[in-house]
Amino acid sequence: MRIKQLSLFVENKSGSLHQVCKVLAEHHISIRTLSLADTEQFGILRLLVKEWEDAKKVLEDAGFIVRITDVFAIPVEDRPGGLAELLEILDRGGMNVEYMYAFTFGRHNRAVIVFRFEDPDKACKVLKENKIDVIKTVDLFD
Repeated sequence: MRIKQLSLFVENKSGSLHQVCKVLAEHHISIRTLSLADTEQFGILRLLVKEWEDAKKVLEDAGFIVRITDVFAIPVEDRPGGLAELLEILDRGGMNVEYMYAFTFGRHNRAVIVFRFEDPDKACKVLKENKIDVIKTVDLFD
């Protein structure tokens, strides 16, 4: 149910994001989706890639600090209220969302929301109890 996400601190200056993407491209590692949040001095780049172990190694070898985090990719009906319905279920289950970001999946008129929960073990339980479809790593990248 969980997917491994890479999180990197990148300097908030011209060329920093390019360097990350260049390293991955040189090693033939494709980015499925990403999120970038910034402050004045640095940004946090979050990436989903199929070859996360390889990506972690090559990025660290290039001097980046990489953290691996468990996240959940949950398909949501791409219509008004689709996300609200999911969030209601999570709220009833007492789930705290630390952050989330979305991308389109290209199948079945759904978007995909990537969630980082405060308590991933509790998230597994709540999602399973409510029969929430969670995308497995193999489905996300194939």
